[in-house]
Amino acid sequence: MKFDLHSLRILLPVFLTSLLIFEAAAYVALTPRPHQSFLQEYALGASGLASDYYPNNSTFIQQEELVRWYIGVSNQMGSIQFVDIQVKLGNQTIAAPNDTTLTPSPAPLIVEFKRFIQNNETWTFPFVWRILNFTTATERNRIVQIQINNVTYSLQNSPTCASLSSCGFRFIFELWTWNTDLAQFQIGWWNEGTQQIAWLQLWFDITPGAP
Repeated sequence: MKFDLHSLRILLPVFLTSLLIFEAAAYVALTPRPHQSFLQEYALGASGLASDYYPNNSTFIQQEELVRWYIGVSNQMGSIQFVDIQVKLGNQTIAAPNDTTLTPSPAPLIVEFKRFIQNNETWTFPFVWRILNFTTATERNRIVQIQINNVTYSLQNSPTCASLSSCGFRFIFELWTWNTDLAQFQIGWWNEGTQQIAWLQLWFDITPGAP
């Protein structure tokens, strides 16, 4: 097949355009996508699923009643992470962690769970708790002793409620990571110069009496 000069002038731009499209498609297909770095925190119920968080499906917990949860962290940061889960006890008035100012909750700290987590690793640990003692004085209803994973904690500055029947308590689980530059833990983590935080909370109420 013969092409005159006019035909070549028409076909050449078409060929070059097709070549550029092919090269662009090949580049997109062969170039790895940017890795999205993040940590994920979650809570599961007694059966290890996203259900059965409370005995008898009731958030009203009686003294000495055992509650079993599982707290998990998934590491997709591309590197090993030193993680600290800080567990705090709050009520309806104490502020939760602030996603805008990236500040932790001022609720009192009860216990911490720390571990090195490899990249692409998920760490899940049991959080089994029961209320051992609480007071019911006027406007001073509060939890004074709690057991977590068979360890007893006496709470000196636990939050109070005006009435056990009208005040919800909550566990706040904050995800902290080790900052090598500051040589200390910080809430959340840094990703490409931006700080991000992750936290979760589980509410409960107190019912007087034995289970």
